[in-house]
Amino acid sequence: MMPFVPWSRSAADDTPALLVRLSAGDTAALDALYRREAGAVYRYALAMAGDAAAAADATHDAFVALATRPAGFDPTRGALGAYLAGIARHALLALRRVAHEALDEDGADAQVAPAASPEDLQVRRQGRDALWRAIRELPWPLREALVLVDLQERPYSQAAAIAGCELNTLRTRLHRARQRLAALLGAPPQEVSR
Repeated sequence: MMPFVPWSRSAADDTPALLVRLSAGDTAALDALYRREAGAVYRYALAMAGDAAAAADATHDAFVALATRPAGFDPTRGALGAYLAGIARHALLALRRVAHEALDEDGADAQVAPAASPEDLQVRRQGRDALWRAIRELPWPLREALVLVDLQERPYSQAAAIAGCELNTLRTRLHRARQRLAALLGAPPQEVSR
């Protein structure tokens, strides 16, 4: 799994300089951008695809696109992370069209305290599996809104940019996703809304 590297405003401020260096062929600049952005792109792709290999491939595709065409990123249109997630999104959509949603249901086990009983572990796993099954049952646009805002905690504007939709459209999708997820999990809708 990709390591988590926290994002900071000062780190984002050096993005233009790193892109200039990348355009000049400096692989250290790509490494710096990868270390900063890959974790979030991978987590987004993993949550959307439900498959670690597909998520890794989509993340790889995003950084290959950046490395081969750094001028393709336009900072006036949004953050670099949103741009990379957008490329990963397109890679996943292409894979989805080819595979007809043949997604692997494997999930990484959550870290659980060693004192947990086997029964507790099974109950937790069943709950987590039910949640992820329900998330994967959501239509792609609703799932994407839920993943970007609720799971990745991205700002609404960045999530809308990644999803390629208007801000109000994203909010509507998120609201519907929360309602459908609550229905799929058998919870009253008001329990999952903010």
